[in-house]
Amino acid sequence: MRTMTDCKTLFLDRDGVINVRKIDGYITKPEEFVFIDGVLEAFTMFSRMFETIVVVTNQQGIGKGLMSEDDFEKVTRKMTDEISARSGRVDGIFHCPYLARENHFTRKPSVGMGLQARKRFKNIRFKDSIMIGDSLSDVVFGKHLGMYTVHIAPDAEQARMHPRLIDMRFDSLLEFAKYFQDEKKI
Repeated sequence: MRTMTDCKTLFLDRDGVINVRKIDGYITKPEEFVFIDGVLEAFTMFSRMFETIVVVTNQQGIGKGLMSEDDFEKVTRKMTDEISARSGRVDGIFHCPYLARENHFTRKPSVGMGLQARKRFKNIRFKDSIMIGDSLSDVVFGKHLGMYTVHIAPDAEQARMHPRLIDMRFDSLLEFAKYFQDEKKI
């Protein structure tokens, strides 16, 4: 029987999971990108536990004209450089620049970014994958693809309200990483 600890691929949302979410705004410059406490340590741990690590992020600030693709790439470079400097890694980053009202196939909760990742990384099997996010659209994305879903949230209210969508809930990415590492040792 398959368990979460058999999973080989990790999908993660960015804003609110990896970095501090900018309330009512967008991370448009590298200096605005601030890692959530413990995230760099979590990525170091994930790099030993997963074959493939993928970030999937909605970035409608591009579609609104508040930032460019180049701005997004600069922010992404800061993120990946700092993760790499701590012996962590991100194997692929997929983003959707479209506005929510456009209902684009690549915008979560639609599955387009997941399919793009599987096209690029032939080893990805969604049933052997975990999706970590801080919003319901993240976990719906994961469920649509048949992944285990992990909700990062300081309270359990949404997990109680949506037990079929959210398989597990943790306060932080580091808390999940420690749990997963301990479970894999069993």
